[in-house]
Amino acid sequence: MKVKVLSRSTLEYTRKTPQDIYKIKRNYDPTLHPLEKAREYTRALNAVKLERMFAKPFIGDLSGHSDGVYCMAKHPKKLTTVISGSGDGELRIWDLSDRETKWKVVGHKSIVKGVCCSLTKDNLYFSCGTDKTVKIWNPDQSGEPLNTYVGKFAFSAIDHHRSDPIFITSGSQVDIWDENRSDPIKTFNWGVDTINTIRFNQTETNIFGTCGTDRTIILYDLRMNSPLTKSVLQMRTNAIAWNPMEAFNFTAANEDHNCYTFDMRKMDCALNVLKDHVSAVLDLDYSPTGEEIVTGAYDRTLRIYLARQGHSRDIYHTKRMQRIFCVKYSMDSKYVLSGSDDGSIRLWKAKASEKLGPKDYRERAHIEYQEKLIDRYKYLPEIKRISRHRNVPKVIKTAQNTKRIMLQAQRRKEENLRKHSKKGSIPYQVERKKPIVGIAK
Repeated sequence: MKVKVLSRSTLEYTRKTPQDIYKIKRNYDPTLHPLEKAREYTRALNAVKLERMFAKPFIGDLSGHSDGVYCMAKHPKKLTTVISGSGDGELRIWDLSDRETKWKVVGHKSIVKGVCCSLTKDNLYFSCGTDKTVKIWNPDQSGEPLNTYVGKFAFSAIDHHRSDPIFITSGSQVDIWDENRSDPIKTFNWGVDTINTIRFNQTETNIFGTCGTDRTIILYDLRMNSPLTKSVLQMRTNAIAWNPMEAFNFTAANEDHNCYTFDMRKMDCALNVLKDHVSAVLDLDYSPTGEEIVTGAYDRTLRIYLARQGHSRDIYHTKRMQRIFCVKYSMDSKYVLSGSDDGSIRLWKAKASEKLGPKDYRERAHIEYQEKLIDRYKYLPEIKRISRHRNVPKVIKTAQNTKRIMLQAQRRKEENLRKHSKKGSIPYQVERKKPIVGIAK
């Protein structure tokens, strides 16, 4: 006769320490758990409510500038170092961990239009202004510039090559400078009044893009004597940013309240259109992962987009924040910086409800479980409504309603024209091709 008995080790159900939790045996067979989806839905609902409850993105501000902050650059090798330039010609280098100024100097006689960091040497910073000068600074040495370059026109932007001692400036023309020479080594000009922004591609390092006041986006190659291509949009582009992970893609911030993502090999159609702002977008920046984009606009709001989606996943604003002229992602993708014309640089969390500081492994597992639950049930009406809800200023809400009514009226007018016109005479226009007027090569 055989007798079957249950035999369990005490190590399977006893606690190792008094602070440890009791181990519970669970059977994950779905046929034995008919209420599994109901329980998970309740947990997902609670998780999304807690996420919105703890959404407090604002961390603090970096105050010190006496005028508006119009340009900003992050150091590519130092995680907590940022340089900023203001309207009174002052330059400041900040330590983000302490939120204090490490170094400051009045570097220009007028507004600082552009700053950048050297990628070839660790502690060199470049600045340019409307006083027609470009200066190189080393904070470890005296408050005097290491070198000063004098141009023919006022400068509007500056950027540095990733591996060579070369930097580029924009203004009435595009100048290529060598750090060891006092005059430009190459000059580009393609019938543009003033070029607002200039940016090097950090992957294809010989390519750089510019945007001008005549509504153009022009791409250049250092190895050629002439520009590559020129695209004309319906309204002016204020800034461009290259995707750090996809070499040929870049995004342009436009005056028509939208941002357009392009493939430089096919400029006749945008890859994506980022909407939701109700005023001109003044600056934008990619996260180092290339998955997210942060934008700052004239409507005093900061928006964060997923790079492949058309609407923002979050909006940041404060009562005191004014027009946002520059935005940057931190090099670890966890923080966002914004500079506005009220003289402050504000530090935000990239994920509004993320907990700062170290986390226990159980806490990390619990957070991951909640995120998976929200992602699984995100299309259900109640969870979708709570997840999308944001407290938006009344001015923005009113502008959004007005803009929606105007767009609906425009669509209705086009449909009426089609109804009373010959069939096919008024074709439908793709949304991603609407802003593009023409392309020159």
